[in-house]
Amino acid sequence: MKNQKAFFVDVNRCVGCYTCAMACKNTYQVEPGIAWRNLQSVEDPSFPHRDLAFYSLACNHCEKPACAAACPEKAIYKREKDGAVVIDIDKCTGEKKCITECPYGVPKFNQKTAQAEKCHMCYARQDAGKQPGCVQSCPTGALTLVNLAEKKEGAVSFPPGFKKTDIGPSTRFRLAKVPRIVRRNS
Repeated sequence: MKNQKAFFVDVNRCVGCYTCAMACKNTYQVEPGIAWRNLQSVEDPSFPHRDLAFYSLACNHCEKPACAAACPEKAIYKREKDGAVVIDIDKCTGEKKCITECPYGVPKFNQKTAQAEKCHMCYARQDAGKQPGCVQSCPTGALTLVNLAEKKEGAVSFPPGFKKTDIGPSTRFRLAKVPRIVRRNS
């Protein structure tokens, strides 16, 4: 895809404040118990400070989305304009196949609407020239939106603890660095 946008998570800048997740939830009035974006502690044996490093995770807007391939109604599609993987709510019949087939557990079932839902990279905001709500709200700049054609220094696709697949997740990460110990001379 020529113009694949992606979330870039700089783990060294994330302070675990959940502002990105709350911005998403508030913008879209996501039902209680459902989260389109969440934080996960870094689970890397070489990084001993799990309470200091987080992955901000949402839909990976994959190159070959398993959720779209599994949908019998073809309600999930990938936008050519930016690579966002979107659910057409008018077509979703709540089959849940997208939920079971996504290796990252991204789509969620909304009991109230009886449909699947997930992050759609705020495509309407992007079409209006704005950043996704999660990106705009991040107080430290840890979460940004990048174009995959532009290489980001130090970016990795599969950080420790992130499931490796062949569906081409677009999310990129800058790995956590172990904090430097500063000692004061007394």
